[in-house]
Amino acid sequence: MDTEAQQSEQWADVTPDAARRLVIAAVDAFAERGYHATTTRDIAGRAGMSPAALYIHYKTKEELLYRISGVGHRLALDIVRRAASTGATPAERLASAVRSFVRWHAEHHTTARVVQYELGALSAEHYAEIAARRREIDGTVRSIIEDGVRAGDFAVPDVPGTTLAVLSLCIDVARWFNAEGRRTPEEIGALYADLVLRMVGAPGPAAA
Repeated sequence: MDTEAQQSEQWADVTPDAARRLVIAAVDAFAERGYHATTTRDIAGRAGMSPAALYIHYKTKEELLYRISGVGHRLALDIVRRAASTGATPAERLASAVRSFVRWHAEHHTTARVVQYELGALSAEHYAEIAARRREIDGTVRSIIEDGVRAGDFAVPDVPGTTLAVLSLCIDVARWFNAEGRRTPEEIGALYADLVLRMVGAPGPAAA
């Protein structure tokens, strides 16, 4: 479960306080039980509120998931974009993007599991919006790999396929990460950055 400090930080823009409490409760419930097995009563109970109080802030359970997905994908896109601008070479930029993306999925693994694995429960309209945000994340990473190929730094015969593999590797961290495990989010980020550089044919230690 994400720590209380992490939850407060990532949901700081959700107001008022009652709406934020419901989002945090929904994240925990969806991650633990899955979207379809979670009821609005479950969410309200975790937030210390009555089921009727939930509907003051969110019309449906799906609207809660949409809110969570929107904020989560915006944070992920911002992280990748900032990291992708760090470093002079494509290898440095790719390592930075992967390191930061992986670290976020480990540090916020509860939220990330909901954001990444409950998309199918969104309405068609909401799914289309979130899918567009995901394409922006894909495009950011793809552009770095394309830059590396053009510069002769990367040996990548299939840029779209490699981009998908890189992002899938990063995202899957949310599924298995355990805060009590042997590796820290920073260590996993560094490991995956190095693995991705080797994947694109630019082996070497990831930039610190």
